Amino acid sequence: MTPRLVVLSAPSGGGKTTIAKAVRDRFSDEFGFSVSATTRKPRAGEREGIDYYFWSPDQFLKGVAEGRFLEHAEYAGELYGTLRADVERILKSGRHVLLDIEVDGAAQVRLLEPGAVTIFILPSDPRVLIQRLVQRGSETLQEIRRRLDRAIYELGHATSFNRWIRNDDLEEAIRAVVKAVEESPDKLVRDRHDFAWLKGYLNSLETEKQRLYDELHQQKG
Repeated sequence: MTPRLVVLSAPSGGGKTTIAKAVRDRFSDEFGFSVSATTRKPRAGEREGIDYYFWSPDQFLKGVAEGRFLEHAEYAGELYGTLRADVERILKSGRHVLLDIEVDGAAQVRLLEPGAVTIFILPSDPRVLIQRLVQRGSETLQEIRRRLDRAIYELGHATSFNRWIRNDDLEEAIRAVVKAVEESPDKLVRDRHDFAWLKGYLNSLETEKQRLYDELHQQKG
């Protein structure tokens, strides 16, 4: 087995972190999970060094200046990045490195590592995406709307990834990620039906975003 960088990206709430953790837990002999550093505050239940490395902005920017990151990007006003040392440690162990990162970070990895397996997780119904964000309980309606703007931006970059995996069924999505790495990982694999589905999803997302906008104005009224 040739150890590879495996990138998972999706809009916030699209399920990529759940999929990444499941792959890491079930296939730990084959996949190592690179824990990202971030400047955001921990959510309930998140643990240092397990979910993220929680760094101060000054600590993060110092790491950037020292070249400690393979990739880094700003998202929702916070900084996120993949530490080179984590990636190198996992590759040396003979395992694939699983990265749970945003589309901007994925673009940086693609430039540095053209052989990386890049997988975009296509989330299920837009209402499910919003429901996941609401259930976190950590975002206001305005923040959720900003995340939907970001989701539209990220879905617009889906064509940059060499694999698309639908997250309609979690178990199927987990198996599809593992299979994507095992079988012709550098090959572009797209279901032609997914293009029409993606266009419809984006239209639905715009509709849901407008609904949230109307709800916000009703609250202010």
